[in-house]
Amino acid sequence: MGRKVIIGVIGGGSTASPEGVALAEEVGFLIARADAILICGGLNGVMEASAKGAKRGGGLTVGILPTGNKADANAFIDLPVATAMSTARNLIIVRTADALIAVNGSYGTLSEIAHALDLGKTVFGLRTWPMDKMGVEASRFVPVDTPRQAVERALEYAKKAMGAEKPGAGFIK
Repeated sequence: MGRKVIIGVIGGGSTASPEGVALAEEVGFLIARADAILICGGLNGVMEASAKGAKRGGGLTVGILPTGNKADANAFIDLPVATAMSTARNLIIVRTADALIAVNGSYGTLSEIAHALDLGKTVFGLRTWPMDKMGVEASRFVPVDTPRQAVERALEYAKKAMGAEKPGAGFIK
């Protein structure tokens, strides 16, 4: 049996809007229900909300922390990775994720989007930076309207990127 799909959720920490937090929690829940693993930055805002949703859905969460202290992870992170790398940890999140969903976001999210685009990965944007208006190729930045659409599209993309259909992966229960 192959490994599970890993979906990265990127977005603002303390700058996350209430709407962004609610959307992120639903995204996390749907990721877990699809039997995928959630990876995020492990702190507050969108990161905490998506991890909370994933835990509510019975999923596994990984937090790639900017600090060197695992205790800095939010309460919904199962596997905290203490990098002591500050924002350089954003590249670890992007490289590890099979697909990325951006929710809300500030400059850290923009850097993660840029890393993904640089690596040829597609980002599914849910009320985030308007990259489609900046001339980014439509196949690399895909605006989505709902958490379900974000997760379904990210799972479909991740399965293709992984090179094989995964039994059970990609079906939201």
